[in-house]
Amino acid sequence: MNNEETIVALATPSGIGAIGVIRLSGPDAITIANRVFKGKDLGKEASHTIHFGQIVEGDLVLDEVLVSLFIAPRSYTRENVVEISCHGSNYIIESIIKLLIKNGARSAKPGEFTLRAFLNGQLDLSQAEAVADLIASDSKASQQVAMQQLRGGFSTQLQILRDRLITFASLIELELDFSEEDVEFANRDQLKQLIHDIAKIISRLIESFELGNVIKNGVSTVIAGRPNAGKSTLLNALLNEERAIVSHIPGTTRDTIEELLNINGINFRLIDTAGIREATDTIEQMGVERTMEKISQSALLIYVFDAEKITIEELNNDIVNLQRPNITMLLVANKIDLLTEEERVALPHTDRSILISAKEKQHIDELKNKVYYAAVKDKLSADETLVTNIRHLEALQKTEEALLRLLNGIDNQVTSDFLAMDIKQALHYLGEITGAVTTDDLLDNIFSKFCIGK
Repeated sequence: MNNEETIVALATPSGIGAIGVIRLSGPDAITIANRVFKGKDLGKEASHTIHFGQIVEGDLVLDEVLVSLFIAPRSYTRENVVEISCHGSNYIIESIIKLLIKNGARSAKPGEFTLRAFLNGQLDLSQAEAVADLIASDSKASQQVAMQQLRGGFSTQLQILRDRLITFASLIELELDFSEEDVEFANRDQLKQLIHDIAKIISRLIESFELGNVIKNGVSTVIAGRPNAGKSTLLNALLNEERAIVSHIPGTTRDTIEELLNINGINFRLIDTAGIREATDTIEQMGVERTMEKISQSALLIYVFDAEKITIEELNNDIVNLQRPNITMLLVANKIDLLTEEERVALPHTDRSILISAKEKQHIDELKNKVYYAAVKDKLSADETLVTNIRHLEALQKTEEALLRLLNGIDNQVTSDFLAMDIKQALHYLGEITGAVTTDDLLDNIFSKFCIGK
């Protein structure tokens, strides 16, 4: 990539709007903007100032604009940056961008502004990826996790681990220089303790991915049960709107209905499914098969049953048939408004069960709390570092494998050169996360997924 070029792109979403922001970054950003801006001489103005004027092409005025100046290194990319706020007409935006290209800029590639921020040392790689996560965040929790990573919480923790490993790596390398004298500069017991300490942190970060992935992508949550158990009524109650058709006729829901529900900042992708029973026709059979498929793909299963009509034997059979590995099941006894107090007491009472009336909207808030707790438990903390990126997870897993080889090597008294090899591997994989170790293919893969203008 040529950092001597000045790049330009629309930084706001495309489409007609009140305002469009066009961003320039590069050594000639101010010079190029100055050529088309009629107002103050931008080359003589201070950084972090805003100036009113016109964008002109010859005698033709394209628009009245506000121009914001950010002089290197005090900018997002650590280069000269100019942001032109113009009216949101597609014609005006395209005309200004074409004019800037005509005067020496080139169109930016996806993520190229953030790539330059990374290459210029403004962000490390995990922080750069957090920028994309922040843009894509659609819940309070995903925004908070992205912000924590953008501020360097994850990077700082990894850098501390790398620094501690590097200290021992240098001592091991020193032993190689004096290999003929058979000396040990790196105390093996201290090295083992360090590896155990680091391995614990790495293991905790790996385990955090389960929750991190939930926060980033939401929780796939299936509402399942027998026909007329009240699944669609429950969906409507959870959403507080009439989203699904409710009928006393069995088999009304033939296909899945998917909706998003946010509980305490976590998105749950609710999937209302066809009732599970022996189907009476081909279409209903397809619906039942799709229900079972959705259950297998879900992280959370809300099993709804008609508390008035189901028998204990039927309930137990359904639980056995629907339970899947790695899926949390909540038992929801519906229609309790039709039961006596004695009948209510006979129903299951556990941490994973609840009695409700979806029609009367009884205990719906309590159910939401159980749904939230089933997904998050007590893991969510403002200070907790969460792994949300599959690339980071894979690098951490490879780091953990290298550390285990290192421990085995110490126990088997292998020579310093083999220990040095495993330490280098662990340092390499940790470095891949923050960008201390990169390849062009890795950077292309990461930043090509960004939007243009960021």
